Amino acid sequence: MILLSRRMVLASTIALAACGQKPGEAPARKPAPKAAADPRTLEGAVAGDWRLPADKARDAFRHPVESLTFWGLKPGATVVEFWPGAGWYTDILAPYLAATGGKLYAAQQQITDPADTATRTVFDAYARRFSGNARLYGKIEFTVFGPTSGPVAPAGTADLVLFLRNLHNWMAAGIAEKAFRDAFLALKPGGVLGVEEHRASPGGVPDLLASEGYVEQAYVTKLAEEAGFTLAGESEINANPKDTKDHPFGVWTLPPVRRTSAFGQPADPNFDRARYDAIGESDRMTLKFVKPA
Repeated sequence: MILLSRRMVLASTIALAACGQKPGEAPARKPAPKAAADPRTLEGAVAGDWRLPADKARDAFRHPVESLTFWGLKPGATVVEFWPGAGWYTDILAPYLAATGGKLYAAQQQITDPADTATRTVFDAYARRFSGNARLYGKIEFTVFGPTSGPVAPAGTADLVLFLRNLHNWMAAGIAEKAFRDAFLALKPGGVLGVEEHRASPGGVPDLLASEGYVEQAYVTKLAEEAGFTLAGESEINANPKDTKDHPFGVWTLPPVRRTSAFGQPADPNFDRARYDAIGESDRMTLKFVKPA
């Protein structure tokens, strides 16, 4: 029998205590590493650790799983995202489609003015971000949409086209009708057009330029039906009853833009943001249109 000295026993006890372990207890197991999110499911794609923390923070207002489920996104689908901007939704769509054998077309804003460096900067940043990791994002097809653009995808190939908070921009530019026509051309018979847009209060005189960023839901339906679509569903997934829609700088007063002064003016450090931050992001319509079979 081997006898331990009191000094050895004391040293052992101190070592165990340093590890948070009491004498006589089994060694504590290290927690298992957190499993990586699986982009083969929508929930996994939304939970992905590749997404920026600031983007994830907006999930509570944009409800990506619920919205994409409402629009009928399926594994292996062919999707066209109009004007993806910095890629908030692309960061969800591209991994999911790449992992399930689908295809994503990113119809970027058409640059009609060579001096438009701001749009070029956004486009280049998007291309660098989503072209540099084919293992995660797959091969995104880059197309354009604008006043004189051609097809956003081969005719009759898309299962789903998405207009995500951009219709007000197209109304201001006079290309909203073209957006619906181009979407209709790209979709298969039975394909879906999903719309998320800032919602104006009903019953007023429609602002055809959407100068405050809000659009009447009835007007969106009218534009879609004129292009040949049928309204297949309406959802309150992205509704926000706290949005009074009477903000000093339009919808851009609210998060995430949080404007404190008029366009072209420097930010006002004395503007009281408390009321608008408490509202959160805008009240939004969530609509589903179908191209008749």
